[in-house]
Amino acid sequence: MAKLSTMLDQIDAGTVLLPEFQRGYVWNRDQVRGLMRSLYKGHPVGGLLLWETPGRGVSVRGSMAGTGTHLLLLDGQQRVTTLYGLIRGHAPNFFEGDANAFTGLRFNVDNEAFEFYAPGKMVGDSLWVDVTELFKSGPVPFLAKFAHSPERANIYLDRLNKLWQIREREFHQEKITGADKSVDEIVDIFNRVNSGGTKLSKGDLALAKLCAQWTDARVTMRDMLARWKEAGFNFSLDWLLRNTTAVATGRSKFEALDKLPAVAFQEALTKSGDYIGTFLDVVSSRLGLDHNRVLMGRYAFPVVSRLLAVEGGQFKDQEQQDKTLFWYVHSSLWGRFTGSTETTLQQDYDIVCESGIDGLIKSLERWRGGNLDLRPRDFDGSTMGSRFYPLLYMLTRVSGARDFGSGLNLKAEMLGKLTSLQVHHIFPKALLYQAGFDRTIVNAIANLCFLTQQTNLTVGARTPADYFAEVQAKHPGALESQWIPTDPELWRVENYERFLAARRELLAHAAQSFLTELRLGGATVELVPLEPFGAVTAVEVDDARAAQVQHLIDELLSMGLVEPALDAEIADPENGRVLAMAEAFWPEGLQPGQGAPIALELDPEAADLPRLEELGYGVFTSVDALLGYAHRRNELSAGELEAAPEPREAAPAPSELATNEREFAHAMRGVYDRAHAEANYTAAYFLGMLADIGPLATARKLLNAPAVSDGFAALWERGRLDLTVEALVLQPQFESLFDDRERDVARSRLDQFAYHGS
Repeated sequence: MAKLSTMLDQIDAGTVLLPEFQRGYVWNRDQVRGLMRSLYKGHPVGGLLLWETPGRGVSVRGSMAGTGTHLLLLDGQQRVTTLYGLIRGHAPNFFEGDANAFTGLRFNVDNEAFEFYAPGKMVGDSLWVDVTELFKSGPVPFLAKFAHSPERANIYLDRLNKLWQIREREFHQEKITGADKSVDEIVDIFNRVNSGGTKLSKGDLALAKLCAQWTDARVTMRDMLARWKEAGFNFSLDWLLRNTTAVATGRSKFEALDKLPAVAFQEALTKSGDYIGTFLDVVSSRLGLDHNRVLMGRYAFPVVSRLLAVEGGQFKDQEQQDKTLFWYVHSSLWGRFTGSTETTLQQDYDIVCESGIDGLIKSLERWRGGNLDLRPRDFDGSTMGSRFYPLLYMLTRVSGARDFGSGLNLKAEMLGKLTSLQVHHIFPKALLYQAGFDRTIVNAIANLCFLTQQTNLTVGARTPADYFAEVQAKHPGALESQWIPTDPELWRVENYERFLAARRELLAHAAQSFLTELRLGGATVELVPLEPFGAVTAVEVDDARAAQVQHLIDELLSMGLVEPALDAEIADPENGRVLAMAEAFWPEGLQPGQGAPIALELDPEAADLPRLEELGYGVFTSVDALLGYAHRRNELSAGELEAAPEPREAAPAPSELATNEREFAHAMRGVYDRAHAEANYTAAYFLGMLADIGPLATARKLLNAPAVSDGFAALWERGRLDLTVEALVLQPQFESLFDDRERDVARSRLDQFAYHGS
């Protein structure tokens, strides 16, 4: 057993540390509150596992003091870090994460609640005590603040003292001892005790061994990743290690690093950083792929790193560079590395050494059945997560695409520093939904183009039939430059699918022509490097689904959960087959190290849900369901398992309702029935709420939610916002049932999506 105060002193002294292979701090505020609530109530919070070691050959975070025995924290990092931050008022020196998770915690001495600082609620209220200030100064200084309530002052003081005594709480400790314990054995133990979270990857294990020889390895790699992130590209540490392994050993498996001297690894890391930078420059300047969202085929990079290592660090000539780009684009489009990555990488590493880039291209052709030609059907995909979205962006950058509004070539150096590109739906989404098209075809790649911000705003929700003739008259050739069919009949919404087919033909021809030029090697004209835009925005303020997903992400981020990848392709790890195109994807779970991968898939009929489930993915087909899961998960992880669930409010009996409430109840049920009959939408969740809490409470719950509901979004897609709760509460006979704020919410939501009554 060990007192918490003693443990914190040992951290200050540098004798309790964190092994370098440990994850950083990942807890959120709900978990912090839950830990403090459990400790305050005297509930069990688990023990600690420490590795007692002299420290020789072990890489740690923080500064190791002296040469004696040290204790490395294997299990309990999140709890100990939280308590250190709350009690000391700052993070420990081994900290890596977001300190806001434990900053600003308050304790209410009257109701014994823990909450984070909220000025509107807590300013001037002496009942809210700063937990960190209490730990620093003790309970007595707070006594004067309770002078207004002398009859309860002693009760408050007892509660503060109870909280303060948490410093003396004893934690059960288990220690792994023995000078013969290797890093491999310790990592294995770590994985077993952390079986409920994310285990260390093979890359983590390889780095743990390397860090024993070169203590700054991980820090150096994180610095490299940070520089690329600043330039607009996000890469993982495992990915960088994969490149370095290719350069150092020519092998795809991290085990190849086991016997590599630290100095050789350090040299290979520096070289791989240079090779990655070289290829990023080429991809950005020659293909125009200049930001993270459009950077395709990340796992082709280790193959290119291996190629550059074999070639002495640079491409031999323009021909070899362009052929490499040809191979890179095609390997990305066809998912070369989405299956058995290590096996495929090793095959390509070996080919690089035997026959260079020509061998890679021939191998890719054989893998694709002898044909790398692009066809119109290849552009059938939808959403910006499709593999062909970066190809559309690439064509826009390299093929002289022009803006519809200004007629200017879409090049950063021509448009100026204040102009950004935006994704534009050629046929407006709302118009297509009203015409009965489903989400997949509405978001087809062939319905997307890129325009300047000013032009996108000017065009707005106008239809092609309305504005394409103007573009032709003002800027001849601008439509053709963006591969727009010029037959006016195809600009009509009733001919939308014919428009898509015609544009796919044009896109496939343009892409095939450019890629053929790359394959032949060497440009026939002097190349002018493309200046990066740095980012492209997808402005969809008039899309209820997009707004709903963004509100979901904002809510999850406010809960301390991580940001997802948007419009993310999920492929089968065995064969590379695309299983889903998720609106949002959390590959490491909502919180790194805690839980399975999570996907939000709003087109379940287009996804292979059984296979995703078999692979262990948590798939949600509803924003409301995912948000509810996140809240329940946070409550459970915050230590609230002991709390009994609050009983649901029973729906009032019809006889108890006032006349207009009875009419409203009837109208709410009518909304459900009409949505089912007239819009082919079955609002099962809504019906359950009506039964559980009643019509009035259901409406208020929906209006108080941070975003529009699944039902609102589904009815918007069907052009039936008249059947939403928001439209119902604004009817004159029901307005008195709701306050000004609730009516304002309803009105603003309907205004945002251009509904102004029927």
